Amino acid sequence: MNNTLNENPQKPPYLKFFPDALQNELQQVYTEKQTWVNQPKKGFLRYRKPIEELTHLRASALDVTGDTVQIGKREDLNKKEHEQVLQLLKGFMPWRKGPFSVFDIDIDSEWQSWRKWNRLLPEMPDLKDKVVADIGCNNGYYMFRMAAHSPKMVLGFEPYVHHYYTFKALNSFAGLDNLDIDLLGIEHLPLFPTCFDVIFCLGILYHRPSPIDSLRDLLTALKPGGCLLLESQAIPGEESVALFPEKTYAKVPGTWFIPTATCMHNWLQRAGFINIKCFCSHPMSSTEQRQTDWMVFESYQDFIDNQNPEFTIEGYPAPWRVFFRAERK
Repeated sequence: MNNTLNENPQKPPYLKFFPDALQNELQQVYTEKQTWVNQPKKGFLRYRKPIEELTHLRASALDVTGDTVQIGKREDLNKKEHEQVLQLLKGFMPWRKGPFSVFDIDIDSEWQSWRKWNRLLPEMPDLKDKVVADIGCNNGYYMFRMAAHSPKMVLGFEPYVHHYYTFKALNSFAGLDNLDIDLLGIEHLPLFPTCFDVIFCLGILYHRPSPIDSLRDLLTALKPGGCLLLESQAIPGEESVALFPEKTYAKVPGTWFIPTATCMHNWLQRAGFINIKCFCSHPMSSTEQRQTDWMVFESYQDFIDNQNPEFTIEGYPAPWRVFFRAERK
């Protein structure tokens, strides 16, 4: 089992999985990111310092096959260690993805992410011995679920320090050597041409001001014959149109284009993907995304018109979620 915080900052652990011709540039970006995140900033230290005190702890058991990712058991820790881990995990609030059970500390996340995972499973390609990317991986819930399928390596792209360190803490306890993360966003995909067998891009595209460019970057990062699993917020309707909100959509300011499923299909096609299939679409609800003791801020019910749940608080059509599988020729 590896110690995920004591890496050589000049050498990304995932480097060996990519072609030699890419390694200099990948190493340079990694070094820049590590130099940035290792600054003695209060915002960074609040996440990093508590983990450094607990890197010696290891889970005696790991179960990534069920709805809840289970890391360790209560008896793995003494009373003091258990309290330290509890405070560490509380320090990572709000928990958006999950659920997790960490040394029998149950974390009820805002999203019941197992629901999305179960919708992906029927169309998911074989991950065994594959090199996989999870774009916008958050705390790594889906990466841990992927681990049950024996990939060669899963690299999580996560630009937010909060989520980056949450995954670092979880995998420090779990010790999975085939999972890794870097402080990268979807805009860094051009660093990885023809590198991935499978790319997961879940809940990201509507946060991009140029979705076609992002789709082309996803295509370019896939190996020939590689597979994209894309999930996105959407609006209902059969026409090939996308909503462009004036300021916010469902109270989220960083939302740009929200397409219909038909529009998303056309985007994928014009970006160069083949064998495009929309295999699931459903309206969002507070059954799947809601406030919990581990996410105490506003959630789905606060984003929707309480007089008419078919509309957002701004008066736009309420969001659906659409799922696509597409391939690179």
